[in-house]
Amino acid sequence: MNQRLFSCYASAAFGTEGLVSTELKSFHLSDVHAENGGVRFSSDISGIITANIKSRICDRIYIILAEGRCLSFEDLFQTVNRIPWELYAKGNEAFNISCKCSRSQLMSTRDCQSISKKALIERLKNTGKGSIFPEDKGELSVMISVRNNNVKVLLNTSGAALSRRGYRTWNGEAPLRETLAASLVALSPWKPGVALHDPCCGTGTILVEAALHNSKKAPGLNRPFAFEQFFWIDQKRFNEIKKGIQSEAIVPSITRISGSDIDSEALKLSEKHIHQAGLDHQVNVFQCPLQNLQLTEEKGVFICNPPYGERMNNQKECHELYHDLFLLKQRHPNWSFCAITSDPAFERAFGKRATRKRRLYNGRLECTYYIYE
Repeated sequence: MNQRLFSCYASAAFGTEGLVSTELKSFHLSDVHAENGGVRFSSDISGIITANIKSRICDRIYIILAEGRCLSFEDLFQTVNRIPWELYAKGNEAFNISCKCSRSQLMSTRDCQSISKKALIERLKNTGKGSIFPEDKGELSVMISVRNNNVKVLLNTSGAALSRRGYRTWNGEAPLRETLAASLVALSPWKPGVALHDPCCGTGTILVEAALHNSKKAPGLNRPFAFEQFFWIDQKRFNEIKKGIQSEAIVPSITRISGSDIDSEALKLSEKHIHQAGLDHQVNVFQCPLQNLQLTEEKGVFICNPPYGERMNNQKECHELYHDLFLLKQRHPNWSFCAITSDPAFERAFGKRATRKRRLYNGRLECTYYIYE
């Protein structure tokens, strides 16, 4: 089982599929190609473990157990029932079946969940796994995706979303998912060794993700994964892979990552998150009003997630802040500037058109990432 090559799927936020594809290729995985909402690839168990621990941008890593045309509940039952579940489950696991349906004849997620679980249980009964399933030893998490009358049955190897790195204990009023923060860093002109500053750093997510990248520290080293509960995973092999990935981390000799904010309470949380990520002395944060911020480095990159319409009741104040960001850029003419917002009036309020723009999603909120080279 550990040497078998699996068809896999890495789910990703819309707009980041290309980044995830590049990332997976860097892990030396094969047959990598992007599609809407994710990236397909082929891998053995070692590659799946590596992708879970090292991926900075994808949401979850799945094994594709089955695919097929699905126009009825009978089609769904047969597709799920044909899967050799006896290879993946002992029979005493808690079977967590989730479902997404879109643009299909089957649109009831509750019914699809019920049919799929029945098909799974019937298969285990017919292959000698028993007749009673207590569901009290570990968990097997399965995603049923029905889209355009095609079904994919996916085994979740990650568990909780890979954005759950473990260092952030409180999200603040406007949480930026860790995977999206990593995407902002990857899409920006910033490279390790170049100065990076977040002038609206809040609880520090962008700074932590940049510092993790800078130190080559894998984001998933301090969190659990669903595959650790799979009886068919070689625990010794997992420990070896994890130890090897840990050894890749470095303490950079030059750290020029910093952030500032006017909110002292947010800065306390930022310092806490930096500490919990094991990045003490690699990131500097300080209190400073945006209007007074002046950095000494000649060149660098600003990356920020400033307040926008959904986050501020006063639209006028919001647009004044955008113009303050423009003045910050003017005070630092050799710096690049990057900001994500859902406000379509950002460029007008900022006072200049972006060099590049990228559509991204912060949760379900459509945003634009503005990059000023």
